[in-house]
Amino acid sequence: MRKSVPKVDDEADPDAGSVDAEATDAHDEEPSEEDEGDGEPRAEAAEELDEEDDAGATIDAGGTLALREELEDLNDRHLRLAAEFNNFRRRTEQERLGAWSRAQADIVGKMLGVLDDLQRVAQLDTSNATVETIMEGIDLVERKFVRMLEDAGVEVHDPRDEPFDPEVMEAMMRVPAASEDGDGTVAEVFEKGYSLKGVLIRPARVSVYVLG
Repeated sequence: MRKSVPKVDDEADPDAGSVDAEATDAHDEEPSEEDEGDGEPRAEAAEELDEEDDAGATIDAGGTLALREELEDLNDRHLRLAAEFNNFRRRTEQERLGAWSRAQADIVGKMLGVLDDLQRVAQLDTSNATVETIMEGIDLVERKFVRMLEDAGVEVHDPRDEPFDPEVMEAMMRVPAASEDGDGTVAEVFEKGYSLKGVLIRPARVSVYVLG
């Protein structure tokens, strides 16, 4: 008994293979969603970078301008302060010179009174004036002059019998000392010393006892 062999369906749809091929081609040709969207984000990223560069450039320009303005302001303030300091220094110097001139004028004014007294003594008629009268006039002038110096703040140094001090004294000669107690003390004052408010004007010129 012969078995029946199934027949191949020659009449199958001939377009089936072509449909599969076209589907495959379409699948190869159609871009994926990732490929379609890939170009746009890159463009947006590039635009964002450009915007950031522009913003950075703007910030840099603004910062440079601010620093320049601050520098100009500091320079202007420096120039004003320098001008004010120069004016203050000139004004202070003028005031100092003015005060010194007034002090000198005041001292000279007081010395004029002493000079007047000296001139009166010098104009005494020697034929009628006695020695005592002349000495009284000289003593009066001396006291007046010393008082004027004291009013001006001048200190008189008369170091007789005091220990010799080289800071305010000048030894003119040495004198043999009679004992050790007298060694290094002032023997005689030739010229008195003077100082003004702690500043030595003239040292006292003295002789000093020294052991032989």
